[in-house]
Amino acid sequence: MTLELGSASDYGSIVSINIFVALLSACIVIGHLLEENRWMNESVTALLIGLCTGGVILLTTEGKNSRILVFSEDLFFIYLLPPIIFNAGFQVKKKQFFRNFMTIILFGAVGTLISFVIISLGAIGLFRRLGIEALEISDFLAIGAIFSATDSVCTLQVLNQDETPLLYSLVFGEGVVNDATSVVLFNAIQTLDLGHLDSLTVVKFVGNFLYLFATSTFLGVFAGLLSAYIIKKLYFGRHSTDREVAIMILMPYLSYMLAELLDLSGILTVFFCGIVMSHYTWHNVTESSRVTTKHAFATLSFIAEIFIFLYVGMDALDIEKWRLVSQSPVKIISISSIILGLVMVGRAAFVFPLSFVSNLSKKTGSQKITFREQVVIWWAGLMRGAVSIALAYNKFTNWGHTQLPSNAIMITSTIIVVLFSTLVFGILTKPLVILLLPKRHLTRELSISSDPPSPKAFLTPLLNNGQVSSEMEPGAETSQNILRPSSLRMLLTIPTRSVHHYWRKFDDAVMRPVFGGRGFMPYVPGSPTERSVHDGELA
Repeated sequence: MTLELGSASDYGSIVSINIFVALLSACIVIGHLLEENRWMNESVTALLIGLCTGGVILLTTEGKNSRILVFSEDLFFIYLLPPIIFNAGFQVKKKQFFRNFMTIILFGAVGTLISFVIISLGAIGLFRRLGIEALEISDFLAIGAIFSATDSVCTLQVLNQDETPLLYSLVFGEGVVNDATSVVLFNAIQTLDLGHLDSLTVVKFVGNFLYLFATSTFLGVFAGLLSAYIIKKLYFGRHSTDREVAIMILMPYLSYMLAELLDLSGILTVFFCGIVMSHYTWHNVTESSRVTTKHAFATLSFIAEIFIFLYVGMDALDIEKWRLVSQSPVKIISISSIILGLVMVGRAAFVFPLSFVSNLSKKTGSQKITFREQVVIWWAGLMRGAVSIALAYNKFTNWGHTQLPSNAIMITSTIIVVLFSTLVFGILTKPLVILLLPKRHLTRELSISSDPPSPKAFLTPLLNNGQVSSEMEPGAETSQNILRPSSLRMLLTIPTRSVHHYWRKFDDAVMRPVFGGRGFMPYVPGSPTERSVHDGELA
């Protein structure tokens, strides 16, 4: 059976897809070979391969083209971003995330607004000195929103959740909230009437932002609980594990698209949907489905991450935009340098002050964010990525194309900032973490991330014999991170009655009996879980 091609464009599309898939495979293989390299990571590798491929295509087409696929914000926001954000929520260490929830919200929401104001005002003051008069106030505000968006995808590559759990939860948690805040800000600016700006408009703007944040979170939680309830009640596993796996894959995507349909933040929605599904839904499916979904979500996220950086690398050499700005290279370098400087100043303006504010609420010194950790948080959040490029394309191009020199300058400057920040800041992040946080600091961080000592926690390694239970949630901390008692006083320490303590009581008494979860999931006849329980009862 042969494939009939209707036109030359169909043949060209198939060739492009084949080349792109081959490049994705090459990125994975080369990334694996460079796994132990302290300077490189897979995002940087994919970006460099994309740049090299774009250069080869540019040479072979004699300067007519540099890319296989045209950058599309729809492709990015609808197909590539959801699996990445969902898997992050699904795999995140929930205790660590919610223990630092107020700090994450402080950085992600308040910090983004501070960065937005600084970048916008700095662009207004400095761009006009360079002779860029074509941009309006709404354009400068959009620039502030575009470059306030950190690259949470690259954060996954440069920080390790197991080695630096505190930094990972803060930087990545902030990144998710930051991306959602930046997108909400950007969309709000597009509809903002700057000709009639008054205090009432500002109040409405803030109220609308809080409404979007709350409703997006609620929708994600609702979708996660709905999937848990459906799987628990309908008992899919007795007939087919395929159905329950399909529900687990489709429900988060449905929540994301529903959020976009209702003009909410799909990023926040799918992130909290992932957290809820890992807490409830994942425990309601059969053991084989747990293994399948955990690896399926991680694989989809991994491929999407590599796809994005490869995509951005090739699109960076788009000859159409570079031809429009070929007469003003000095201006482009100046604008890119200004934006990078504003990004660094804007991030420093909130990381250090807000870290000080966050530390005021911490009871002990070991829970506070040290100055070294603040420097790493500041540095790791300087990277800009596909979210910034997608928003810039939305604002300054028409379906990826532009004929206006001022718009082309902004697109090319955005590309330069993204490439420089990802390559330079991304490459230097690992060595910076090693330099500022040597082993003794990492040991301290692991002790902070673990639970308060309790007799039950100390018995866990003995009962499990060092093995991880199959019932452990995705992203849950294993027994390797549980501290052994070093003294009788430590063993007898009574855990503090925290918010987490009361949530667990409410969760065990109300939520888990209704929505399932660890300890309340149904057993499928013939499954490994069911057999192990049956064998235990006989013994």
